[in-house]
Amino acid sequence: MDFDMILRVLLWTAVGGLLLFVLMFVDSLFTKYNDLEEVKAGNMAVTTRLILKLIAQGYILSVSIGTSYHLLEAVVVSIISFIILFVLEALTELILRNFGKLNLDKGTREGKTGYGLFAGSLHVVGALIITACL
Repeated sequence: MDFDMILRVLLWTAVGGLLLFVLMFVDSLFTKYNDLEEVKAGNMAVTTRLILKLIAQGYILSVSIGTSYHLLEAVVVSIISFIILFVLEALTELILRNFGKLNLDKGTREGKTGYGLFAGSLHVVGALIITACL
């Protein structure tokens, strides 16, 4: 491993970390509660959902970096994947709420860990499907 490779790893890691932070921040703007405040308060449902979302986004980012030749390409693929995942989450939660009488957002906010686990696992599955296409 030469010095250029080390610099490239540092740059890609820094940009990847920053992008992951931005994507998770944007995602938190669309939840009906404050993720970090709920985590601080000990809400395990929100914590579980947040961790699974972080894993899903991190996995998408790692695959996009691994399959891209340029940093900008990896960033664009990650952003587009985030949007796709966001839309899939909204549609799935809408279908579950209307046809299954299961409100994942409300149950997660109320601290029902099963709801948070279900909601977070939707992100992981979505990430697996998206990355299969990369």
